[in-house]
Amino acid sequence: MAAAASTYFANKIIDHCLRNQAFTPPAIVYLALFSASTGLDIDNPSAELSGNGYARVACTLNAASGKVTANTSDLTFAAVTTADWVTITHTALVDHATNVTWGSNVHVLTYGTLTPNKTPTVGDIFKILAGNLDISVGA
Repeated sequence: MAAAASTYFANKIIDHCLRNQAFTPPAIVYLALFSASTGLDIDNPSAELSGNGYARVACTLNAASGKVTANTSDLTFAAVTTADWVTITHTALVDHATNVTWGSNVHVLTYGTLTPNKTPTVGDIFKILAGNLDISVGA
């Protein structure tokens, strides 16, 4: 599962590294799940999962090497509770655990397509194994 930088994040990297503009990276990044790609690139997604046990999970990444990094450990979501989740088609790394005001209180950093798509049902635990969430820059 590969991921691309959102326009918001790419602009922050360029401004910070090439224009000496201040940027404080998030202390923790979180994996969020989506049922469509709408708005992910422009930091205004409209299809994040919600309810039935869903919550973003904290994600730690390996040191970058060869313009790539990946998750250091399994990313395990809580069990699906009272109703099935919608089909998960996309993931994103975001900079806040719970805020939903996209573009001001929470930002999409990277995003990608989940292949194959998954539809967790009641009792399922959705998990991305260590090393399977790949983040690359210009690769």
